[in-house]
Amino acid sequence: MNYDSIQFTIENGIALLTLNRPDRLNSFTKAMHLEVRDALERLQADKSVRVLVLTGAGRGFCAGQDLSDRAVEPGAQGVDLGESVEKFYAPLVLTLKNLPLPVICAVNGVAAGAGANLALACDIVLAARSASFIEAFSKLGLIPDTGGTWHLPRLIGHARAMGLAMLGEKLSAEKAEEWGLIWRCVADDVLMIEAMALAEHFAAAPTKGLAFTKKAFQASYANTLEDQLQLEANMMRELGQTHDYREGVAAFMAKRTPHFKGE
Repeated sequence: MNYDSIQFTIENGIALLTLNRPDRLNSFTKAMHLEVRDALERLQADKSVRVLVLTGAGRGFCAGQDLSDRAVEPGAQGVDLGESVEKFYAPLVLTLKNLPLPVICAVNGVAAGAGANLALACDIVLAARSASFIEAFSKLGLIPDTGGTWHLPRLIGHARAMGLAMLGEKLSAEKAEEWGLIWRCVADDVLMIEAMALAEHFAAAPTKGLAFTKKAFQASYANTLEDQLQLEANMMRELGQTHDYREGVAAFMAKRTPHFKGE
C-alpha cells in the first residue's frame, strides 16, 4: 500500500510510524485511519519487529479528528460520531494496547483531542518541552473519546481528569510529566534522539517479558489481588521456559551483556 498520510519504516527491529499531514497538524481523516491500520497490520505480520515508535511530522503530533472530513453545518442533519469511534478510534487504541511489544510515543508538538488520547494509549510517552496536551472535546459538546475517559482518571486521578476534560485547557509537557500523565519531558532538539535510543534499547530487550508486563498491568484494573497473583504465577511459569530468561540468568552469572532474541 502506498501511503499519502503517514510514513512507515521497519529497520533493525524498530517500526517507525509518522503521522504525515503536517499542514493539518496530522489530524485524522478516514484515509489516514486506513493507512495507519494497514501499517499496524504489516507490523504485526513482521516477526522482526520488537518495538514501535509513533510520532508526528512538522510542528504538531496530532490535532485529533480533521473536522473538515466530516463537516456539518448548524441545522443540518447530524453525523454518527459513534460509528467513527467504533470503526476507527476504538480499534486503533485496542491494537496499540494489545501489541505484544513496547509502543513509544514521541509527542513533538500539540496533541489535541483524539491526538492527546492516542498518545496516552501508548506504553511510554516522551514529549518535547514545547508540546502540549488538550482535551478539546468539551469545546465541541463532546466527551474525550479514543480511550480518554479510561486513561485520564487512571493516570492522573479523578479531579485532574475532570478538570482537563471539562475545561479543555492546555496542559504543558512539563506539567504532564509532573502529574504523571507521561513518562518524560525532554528538550525539543533531542526528542527523537531520546525516542530512538529508547527504541534501540527495547529492540534488544526480552520482548515477551515486556509484552506480558503490558498484559499484567492492563488486567490489574479488573482483577482482584488474588486473581492478579495467580496471573503473575501463570505468566512467570511461561516466561521461565523462554530462551530470554535462560540467557538473562546466564549473562548475569557470567557478568556479560545478554543477547536476547525476543522469544
